[in-house]
Amino acid sequence: MSLRIKLDKEERDILESFERGEWKSVPNMKEEIKKHQAYAQNTLKKDKRVNIRMSSKDLEELRTIAIEDGIPYQTLMSSILHRYVTGRLIDKPRPNKSLETDS
Repeated sequence: MSLRIKLDKEERDILESFERGEWKSVPNMKEEIKKHQAYAQNTLKKDKRVNIRMSSKDLEELRTIAIEDGIPYQTLMSSILHRYVTGRLIDKPRPNKSLETDS
């Protein structure tokens, strides 16, 4: 009896990449783990509080996205800001979201 696991596109892409030999071992694995643990701790450290005024429409959109992602909306907002200041925020339209234009 063989076990068949259904993979989504992203998982298939990762598996195919691995099977093509594109994945390489990381030298000094323990050092790399420690370095990335420090990155995570510094990223997750929340030592400042801010207040922000924003439109109720934008807040509702953020809350909807957070619910879809299964995270608190404040965590999503913090993540978005962190990705922006580190230059890793990629601007692209959300799937199944009609383009809205100002009239």
